[in-house]
Amino acid sequence: MSEPVELVIFDCDGVLVDSEHIATRVHTAILNELGWPLTEAEVVELFMGRTSKSINELTEERLGGEVTAEVEKRFMRLYWEAVEAELTPVAGIVEALDAITLPTCVASSGSHAKMRRTLGKTGLYARFEGRIFSGTEVPHGKPAPDLFLYAARRSGVEPARCVVVEDSRFGVEAARAAGMRSFGYAGGLTPAARLEGQDTIVFTDMRELPALIAAL
Repeated sequence: MSEPVELVIFDCDGVLVDSEHIATRVHTAILNELGWPLTEAEVVELFMGRTSKSINELTEERLGGEVTAEVEKRFMRLYWEAVEAELTPVAGIVEALDAITLPTCVASSGSHAKMRRTLGKTGLYARFEGRIFSGTEVPHGKPAPDLFLYAARRSGVEPARCVVVEDSRFGVEAARAAGMRSFGYAGGLTPAARLEGQDTIVFTDMRELPALIAAL
């Protein structure tokens, strides 16, 4: 692709706010306790980047509806307790946002209520207010392209002129399916090899992002 970049689309969890470590740790502990013995690496592979609805469907296939409801109940309580105590912006993202001059938006699998809380907690909400899109607004979550195409359409930008910043396998797959270039952030939980692919640049330090975007 050689189209000029007109919009930078950011995922939220693990890209703007350092929440994926919390979610993975909490989810792994609860699932192990309730009968699904997964490692943190397996939780990342199965769940990271997906909507809550998709995660619950996968859990229900394995553990049944009643246990899934208990997983969700415990997760919400323990996750938000940890968020209030621990959540910070992703390292380097504030500096990166300060240096990026192109229009930006957020497109995340999380709900609007979740993003208001996490972005608000980290002081980032005001930077994106009015330009935040949720996987709850589209028929199919990542790795389907629906959310990124929706964000582009609402922003008035052609998909080929968008770039996506993602940290999950499902996220970069969704960007490719949408016909968008992407930056795969490998400074979090997803191994670099799981982010590599067509029209994707993998990087490990958010402070590098403005120069990488400019180079396109």
